[in-house]
Amino acid sequence: MRFSPELRERSKVFGSSITRIYVALPRGREEVRILGRQMIRAGTSVAAHVREASGAPSDAEFCSKLDGLLQEADETRLWLEYLIEDCGIVGTSLTEPHREAGELLAIFTTIVSKVRRSL
Repeated sequence: MRFSPELRERSKVFGSSITRIYVALPRGREEVRILGRQMIRAGTSVAAHVREASGAPSDAEFCSKLDGLLQEADETRLWLEYLIEDCGIVGTSLTEPHREAGELLAIFTTIVSKVRRSL
């Protein structure tokens, strides 16, 4: 296992928060439905990439899996921004996961940079 149990759990909790947001989104607006689907797909895949990276047989594959995680976390931030800024969905239920996605991006970017320097 390449990640601490706490970091694995943190990525899973992030995905759960995205799932709860998706479930609570208003269903009457097409744009909210579309953005919500994009958000849940990207947000829940962050933890999946952590698990995949944990089992990577090489440092190169490990970094590749984390590159996917970085893309999905950044994409999740984008969908949250659209929901907040363009659809008027407000509250800490969206701002907290947006902040957390940024923190996860910073953590995993640092990990990838350190591993790549050692290759």
